[in-house]
Amino acid sequence: MPQTKDRLHGTLDALVLKTLTFGPRHGYAIVRWLREQTRDALSVEEGSLYPALYRMERDGWIEADWGTSELGRKAKFYQITDKGRRQLRAETKEFASFVAAVAPLLLPA
Repeated sequence: MPQTKDRLHGTLDALVLKTLTFGPRHGYAIVRWLREQTRDALSVEEGSLYPALYRMERDGWIEADWGTSELGRKAKFYQITDKGRRQLRAETKEFASFVAAVAPLLLPA
């Protein structure tokens, strides 16, 4: 399945927030989970992920604490906040409305 960075960019916040609803994760674990859940259809690059994480932390959607990764390395672990859960609900609703509007135009009947 071909990737379009513009499509990923428009949904990256929601995808990261959704990933964090399953528990705190460090950056690489977020990337790995998204890749696994989409059967390698999505590959998030560090240059996209970390600016998004910093912005979401600044906006209060996620919080971060230092911890130790499964490889024994120091890593920053991110977790979703209540504000982030509200944002995820809003973005999910907006995305569902978008899909409902364009699906009849793009998908065969």
